Amino acid sequence: MEQNKDQAVMSENNNNKAQDPNPRVAGEGCSVLLDVNDGDRLVFARLSGGAVLKIGNKNYSLKPLIGAPFGSLFQVETGEDGSFLSRILPIKKESSSNNVIDDARDNRELIDNNEAQNLTGEEIEAMRREGAKGDEIIEALIANSKTFDQKFQLSQEKYKLKKQKKYAPKLLLRRPFARSICEAYFKKYPNRIGFIRVDALSLLLTMANVTAHSDVLVVDMVGGLITGAVAERLGGTGYVCNTYKGNSPPSVEMVRMFNFTDKVIERIVQSSIDELSAAKTVSPEENNQQGGVHPSTSDMVEDTPVTAESRVVVDDVVPESKIVKAPKAGAKASKEAIEMWKENGFSR
Repeated sequence: MEQNKDQAVMSENNNNKAQDPNPRVAGEGCSVLLDVNDGDRLVFARLSGGAVLKIGNKNYSLKPLIGAPFGSLFQVETGEDGSFLSRILPIKKESSSNNVIDDARDNRELIDNNEAQNLTGEEIEAMRREGAKGDEIIEALIANSKTFDQKFQLSQEKYKLKKQKKYAPKLLLRRPFARSICEAYFKKYPNRIGFIRVDALSLLLTMANVTAHSDVLVVDMVGGLITGAVAERLGGTGYVCNTYKGNSPPSVEMVRMFNFTDKVIERIVQSSIDELSAAKTVSPEENNQQGGVHPSTSDMVEDTPVTAESRVVVDDVVPESKIVKAPKAGAKASKEAIEMWKENGFSR
């Protein structure tokens, strides 16, 4: 009998592990941070078969990104069916500091009159239709430029980079976590996260001494960034209670970008400050005696979703499939959990 119980427990653990997505791979329904052309544009998206991203004047399907590990680099290429995103291997460039050339050339005598390029727009489009890659188009532009050889070395590198962004844009698949999300919002819309820099967020978590198996009380007015950062540090242990004043809780929709598992989502709850107000004063001795009591997960969380709508967006919104949706954080804390926190307080 005991052996059968052990086998049942092991099979249940294996099933739970199989259900948890690989955090290093971008699966379908996963939130990702797309870095276009080395930070020129940052876009949050949710991967699905029908999701697209607009680069320049064209829309590109994000389906090739599904199943790719985070950190993968993609480049726009042209095939028989049109342009698409293709995964490439990053090329290590030699440091230019070791190859310093005494260049006496300068750009003072160059005149920008749009007559230096022999290739026309029709010829470039014809090369694309024939399946020419972006790097091949750039080489053709350099070969047909009348002034490229007259430019000094730094100006030539800037010319190549400009043409690469136009004819061979690159896309870096990044994993959204506390640091990358904070940096992306601070760069594009800092007012939406209260102008919190990543070093300030790190200092906040450190000074609050957020550690595993802690019950943390959070006042989050920045869309869920602090709530998600605390839950990320707890790693599925302890609870994050987002409190507020009034009748309606603030939006914490940014938590969806963290790709938390259901286990972590269940430990993110919300309750108003009035509900958490202590009904009686507890002595430190009683608090220490009752500090180790924690209710079960089923008692802590009720299946009452938060009705606040998401208002936090960085750059263009990528259309997402209606079938694939991330679990919603911020369920209302149960009465048992509120009573326990009234008596014992929070760890942090």
